[in-house]
Amino acid sequence: MTTEPLRRRLAPAVALLLLAPWTAECVWGGFTLTGMPFVVVILAPMYGGAALLIRETARRLGLGWPGIVLLAAAFGVVQAGLVDQSLFNPAYLDDTQFADTRAAAEATLVPGLGFSARQAVDYVGNHVALTICASIALIESYLGAGRRARPWLGRPGLAAAALLWLGGSLLVFADPGGRKGFLASPVQLTVAAGVALALIVAALWRGRRSTDRTAGPKPAAPRPVWPGLVVLVTYLGAGVAPGWPGIGLALALAAVTAVLLTRWSRRAGWDRRHVLAAGSASVLAAAAFAYDVPTYAPSSPTADLVGDVAISVLVLLLVGGAWWRVSGRAARDRRRAAGPAGRPASPPA
Repeated sequence: MTTEPLRRRLAPAVALLLLAPWTAECVWGGFTLTGMPFVVVILAPMYGGAALLIRETARRLGLGWPGIVLLAAAFGVVQAGLVDQSLFNPAYLDDTQFADTRAAAEATLVPGLGFSARQAVDYVGNHVALTICASIALIESYLGAGRRARPWLGRPGLAAAALLWLGGSLLVFADPGGRKGFLASPVQLTVAAGVALALIVAALWRGRRSTDRTAGPKPAAPRPVWPGLVVLVTYLGAGVAPGWPGIGLALALAAVTAVLLTRWSRRAGWDRRHVLAAGSASVLAAAAFAYDVPTYAPSSPTADLVGDVAISVLVLLLVGGAWWRVSGRAARDRRRAAGPAGRPASPPA
């Protein structure tokens, strides 16, 4: 375990704890500016605790980003299927300004299980892209290479993160506004728990097999803009087509993205800029579309605009600052590799 001072190790953990609920519920325009602090504080234990627990587990076990994505999907299933149970509750959004989405959701009902495939893709996909991956990628981009690759917390801190997530989830489950008085059937709960468990097992299994055994010289990684564009196309394309064709398109885009990012990440020159580009693409897209998305509760046009502008400013500052950090480090690394006067450094004897 690292010997860094506790305050230095806790700073990124606290930042992740607060950023995850903001990217989960605020970055796409779900709340006004005055409502955002309340949302962040109330939901930090559940969303932030999950992001911190997933990040620490993945870094301790060497699961890499594929493991983080699979654990994020498991969290999405647990959150929507077991905690607030919005996945199985057809009336979950009826008291919000998203009530008109119910018809589109019911067009892709899964027979026998009573949930919408459209909502499953949206709920779980947004938790993967925004709640977990984006928040982790952004916070880690502000850190040096050594601090990004290792855990921030010891075993007591890891246990505290788990308890925080569990307590936050129980709070939402018990709150009248969280589960909205709905309780899924035993079959639905069993299926959700089984899918989440399968995703966790897949993450652990994938982590054990993640060693790159490619021999010989590797091709160069693409420019960082390409991972960002691939994620952006997947995020935007997942909702362009209605009904079951749209579900097929969303799953196909997700599969292609997973294959491309996995292959590119094994190439020479893949670095933190590529990770940041892929991790921040969905946040930038969500912030851009916030101007066209209503808040959960009705609000004035002025309050909506102020909140949307604040989201744009915060996202640009977060992503811009992270990009400045990783680009500066990449430039320094290239200068060190080039040696004096731009000549390639001699290999050690």
